[in-house]
Amino acid sequence: MSEGTPGVSFSDAVAEVYDRHLVPMIFEPYALDITQRLGALEPSRVLEVAAGTGAVTRTIAAQLPASVALVATDLSPSMIDHATKAGTARPVEWQVADALQLPFPDDSFDAVVCQFGVMFFPDRSAGYREALRVLRPGGWLLFNVWDRIEHNDFAHVVQSAIAARYPDDPPMFMERIPHGYFDADQIRADLAAAGFDGDVTVDEVGARSVAPSSEIVARAYCYGTPTRNFLEARGEGELAAAAAATQAALTNTFGPTDLDGRINAFVIATQAPI
Repeated sequence: MSEGTPGVSFSDAVAEVYDRHLVPMIFEPYALDITQRLGALEPSRVLEVAAGTGAVTRTIAAQLPASVALVATDLSPSMIDHATKAGTARPVEWQVADALQLPFPDDSFDAVVCQFGVMFFPDRSAGYREALRVLRPGGWLLFNVWDRIEHNDFAHVVQSAIAARYPDDPPMFMERIPHGYFDADQIRADLAAAGFDGDVTVDEVGARSVAPSSEIVARAYCYGTPTRNFLEARGEGELAAAAAATQAALTNTFGPTDLDGRINAFVIATQAPI
């Protein structure tokens, strides 16, 4: 989930907060959804790219048969370190690797999976091209992307609060990157440019995001995403101050405890040519 976008990095500190708070808040429902879709394809060898701290990896390892070999990669050593320490229900081959330059032979996998990672690719068609290269003929590429930020309640309030704090130069990471690649026509065009010339299925999947407090949501987004890097660059104390302003905005919108908001995403599936 950290594949090479300039200016975006996932440090050890970010990875820890990300896994503790963001994974259960927004990623786990989609990890289950994409794992169920993957299982229906009955693959024997799976590659996960941009695996992050392993939300999907753990779900696949727990739910798919032990006979399914699973290789999980991410560009960030911090993310891989955190994922390996968290562990999985059965053995997984972990590897630091760039999704745009995969260290695997051609025709190596039955399926390539990516949860909320393609938005970070500096060249998405190049990333899809690499997925196509390592897929066996007829193999599946399966990934998801967030819908526009206005359709993801917590992220929208957080982004708005941060933008209001820095009106002359707002950090726009969340709107431009995680929530900036939702147009189905653009996704299909990028896949076609990479060589995926068959049908592309785009399914909209809505879910609910819940959190025990506005403080946890503010910490998750301000401390557990690359937004942290942009806030820290504003000067000493700005990260904590922005998190406090974000918490106040979340409390004003959802209340101080038992927060509940909508999240919305799209799941994309396509096959390598036979």
